[in-house]
Amino acid sequence: MAAFLVSWSIVTTPLAKQSQFVLHEKRNNRLLVSCDQNQTDNKISIENFDEKFERRNLLLGMGGLYGASNLLSISPAFATPIAAPDFTKCSRGTNLNTGQPLDVNCCPPLSTEIIDYKLPPVTKMRFRPAAHLATEEYIAKFERAVELMKSLPADDPRNFMQQANVHCAYCNLTYEQVGDSDLRIQIHNCWHFFPWHRWYLYFYERILGKLIDDHTFGLPFWNWDNPEGMVMPAMFSNSSSPLYNSRRNVNHLPPATADLAFSGKDAKHPSKIIPHNLTLMYREMIRHARHLEDFYGAKYSTGSKPNPGPGTVERGSHTAMHSWVGEATRTGEDMGNFYSTGRDTLFFGHHANVDRLWTVWQDLRGSKSKHFTDTDWLNTNFLFYDENAQLVRVKVADTLDNIKMGYDFQKVDIPWQKNKPKAHVKKSKVASTSGAPSADSVFPVKLDKVVKVLVPRPQKSRSKKDKENEEELLTIEGIEVDSAEFVKFDVFVNDEDDDPYVLDKAEYAGCFSQLPHKNSSRVKTKIRLGLTELLEDLDCEDDEYILVTLVPKAGGEISIGGIKIIYV
Repeated sequence: MAAFLVSWSIVTTPLAKQSQFVLHEKRNNRLLVSCDQNQTDNKISIENFDEKFERRNLLLGMGGLYGASNLLSISPAFATPIAAPDFTKCSRGTNLNTGQPLDVNCCPPLSTEIIDYKLPPVTKMRFRPAAHLATEEYIAKFERAVELMKSLPADDPRNFMQQANVHCAYCNLTYEQVGDSDLRIQIHNCWHFFPWHRWYLYFYERILGKLIDDHTFGLPFWNWDNPEGMVMPAMFSNSSSPLYNSRRNVNHLPPATADLAFSGKDAKHPSKIIPHNLTLMYREMIRHARHLEDFYGAKYSTGSKPNPGPGTVERGSHTAMHSWVGEATRTGEDMGNFYSTGRDTLFFGHHANVDRLWTVWQDLRGSKSKHFTDTDWLNTNFLFYDENAQLVRVKVADTLDNIKMGYDFQKVDIPWQKNKPKAHVKKSKVASTSGAPSADSVFPVKLDKVVKVLVPRPQKSRSKKDKENEEELLTIEGIEVDSAEFVKFDVFVNDEDDDPYVLDKAEYAGCFSQLPHKNSSRVKTKIRLGLTELLEDLDCEDDEYILVTLVPKAGGEISIGGIKIIYV
């Protein structure tokens, strides 16, 4: 790429007015950035500017300023971290299938000041208890804090509904991407899922703590990955409590056992819910989570379309529990829909457990890498209101250690670590006897019925060293769904049983699922499922093909673009 010179002028005006950004290009052998602000010039010259130039150099330091999204859009070929949105450009969102505006306004109050947030020194650790083990004293404290939050003025950004709208706004395409106004911000189905929600809970927790003057207060976590905690915690089902929400599935109130494989209908094998839950957690946290992308989700930066691909927990147990709690309706309010989920206090208990699972997964990694080093991830920043109603800018890089953020979790057993699913049939010949067509001849396909295809394996009989160096992954690409629908399909490999409701077996490879959004649009994404350990368990590592079965479980029109095996 030829080197060039960029002259960059910035004219800022008061908050209520638009900022103006003018971008000029002139070919030269260096980058020159000119900043004209309040009649003061600051010039930065970067000599020997060459093909290493990246788009982030143009946007660095500007992402969180109101009006920054007026910057002339630059080619998406040059990536840059997602920047904090411009609240003045928040919209109600649009139903992209009809072109009509949404009937819900999630936009936050405006502020004239944004502060770059620095993690405060930890003098007292906040303690997050397992909800099913919480004391009466703790529950009373939690209820009082939520009661006070609900009584704050409606325009106070710490108010209960304002806090619920934080999730709604970041998750329903109401914010433009700074630097690319043609695209919107979505923190789900990508590598920002864990860090964004960690910040969200962090400030929610601190607001509650300040309201009751307890700097050690921590949110409870719903320990649904442990049989002892799989029932909805009693504190949330008391109809006289401020923690109660009436918009829940009445069939799933205590003593119902949470179904981490929930597909919109109650389990066909109720006695298998707990075994299913434990093997599902093993898959999400161990079998399919060898690579960072597979656990966190796919890369998402400015210039990228939303929903590049969800991680294991997000598309699995996380989504299932949202849907399981929400009303048994198409739109699933409150917990079962992105726009309304923050209106249920159980959301925060649910996500406190998701946050805990991130910490557990990091501990299980041992000496292996625990997070991305890509600056497009680390330097991504968001805006939140803190416990003092101050608007602050935060970075992903500050979320990597919950202890440094000043909170810790109650220690509980992790039974799913020992629940590796076993093969129902080893050395199965079903791939060679099924008569299924080759994947190349089937896709793209509408998934309105069970689809079985043969997928070739580019490498077989891999050595131990090969497996250590590269994970064998089943990639399902071009998954296209309506964002307004709860969607789920399951994936099986070399499954002879043909019972799509038995999941505690090695043949069950995993799932794709999605919660409904308030906005409706056709979303295209992908998933990756680990095969290395699965094929070992099935004892079919020498086979040239595997039989892949796709089973639609919920949702409207689902399209699949293709399936293939890759090595990473």
